[in-house]
Amino acid sequence: MYDVVIVGAGPAGASAALFAAKAGKKVLVVDSDQSVTKRAWLENHYGVAEISGPDLLETGKKQAAKFGAEFVSGKASGISRGEASVQVQTEGASYETQHVILATGFLVDLAEAAGLETTPGTEPRVKTIFKTDAQGRTNVAGVWAAGTCAGVSVHTIITAGDGAKVAINVISELNGERYVDHDVLKA
Repeated sequence: MYDVVIVGAGPAGASAALFAAKAGKKVLVVDSDQSVTKRAWLENHYGVAEISGPDLLETGKKQAAKFGAEFVSGKASGISRGEASVQVQTEGASYETQHVILATGFLVDLAEAAGLETTPGTEPRVKTIFKTDAQGRTNVAGVWAAGTCAGVSVHTIITAGDGAKVAINVISELNGERYVDHDVLKA
């Protein structure tokens, strides 16, 4: 069983995976390689002079993998809540976890079958988003959403930050106390 399964490896998903894996959680990222960031050229991402979307995505995945996040290719086809866990189904496998973070960008097709509430999107070209509270929780226990699919701006810096925020909230819930991750320079 995984502590956290993240659906989507764009900026929100990979950022969530980085924080959760670095916190020592067992993390799986299911990615269908559909991120709109693959088509981006970025000169507005803080701390980076300029970078292509594909390079940003690859760097994010490598950062998360460095701390033990596992990545599998596939499209999540279903989510179901059990007594003590959540199941994430793909075309060829099923994964059991305590928490799911949906970081599916523009895609909210998992909503209806999983019983997840949606609401109209407010960003241009984002028709529907998962309905979440301020921490990223959906109406289904153990299922969270981050990034564009949760209603934040499509800008990569913002979706990455939202993925980190939701991951911190999930880690805090798993740990039973507020989690903070600060590295410091070595003397």
